Amino acid sequence: MMTAQLPVMRRVLAALLLALPLLAAALPAAAQCPAAPVQALSLPRTRAALVSGAPLRILAFGSSSTEGTGATWPDRTYPEQLEQRLRAALPGRNVIVLNRGRGGQEVAEMLLRLRADVLALSPTLVIWQVGANAALRGLDAREFRAKLEQGLDELRASGIETLLMDSQVAPQIQAAPERLHIQTALHAVAAERRVPIYSRTALMQGWEAHGMPNSAVIGPDGLHHTDLGYACLSAALAQSILAAIQPSRASASR
Repeated sequence: MMTAQLPVMRRVLAALLLALPLLAAALPAAAQCPAAPVQALSLPRTRAALVSGAPLRILAFGSSSTEGTGATWPDRTYPEQLEQRLRAALPGRNVIVLNRGRGGQEVAEMLLRLRADVLALSPTLVIWQVGANAALRGLDAREFRAKLEQGLDELRASGIETLLMDSQVAPQIQAAPERLHIQTALHAVAAERRVPIYSRTALMQGWEAHGMPNSAVIGPDGLHHTDLGYACLSAALAQSILAAIQPSRASASR
């Protein structure tokens, strides 16, 4: 009996040994991230939901950076890791992060699915990653701005809080002639409408200043994040969201 089981046991052991390097590569990823400053975000509705004890339903909306192109496994996308980090920081709370990213889309295409993919789900907070494909396609900044404002109007009318996210620092995007115009339009709309924006551009510039090469967080295609890039993005974003929604010590002590 034992002799017959030996080949099976050897195969199981071999599979486990092959898996160990993959597990080891995944676990220390966040530990390799440079310290990132908290970006000041105003998220009063999400904070109120947390204080009231209501479930936190966050929806990540965007293109390939949200969908997770470049990640080696579904659980290494930024929305999946953001959910894990928020749950760890808010034990006992019902926190879910839904991924509604679709690679290759720019703002007009996202608007076509806004109702079905976002409004119909009534999330507490939408993280809208937008702008990269508009720059890559050479979209006119005025057209981009008009479509972005339309989307923000629909989200606000539905009572959904929105956090915008700008583009990654990547060779393909840096080479796009319309990059600065799209980035300027995005930040201008955010300021005028008082919509918070999480700047990946500023985050990644900080990483580079701390000695992390762009090639460590952007893959060989020159556009999409690596596993490490997604891990570091989720860690920094979670830190800033938590700073915005957790009651301060002073408030908690009253």
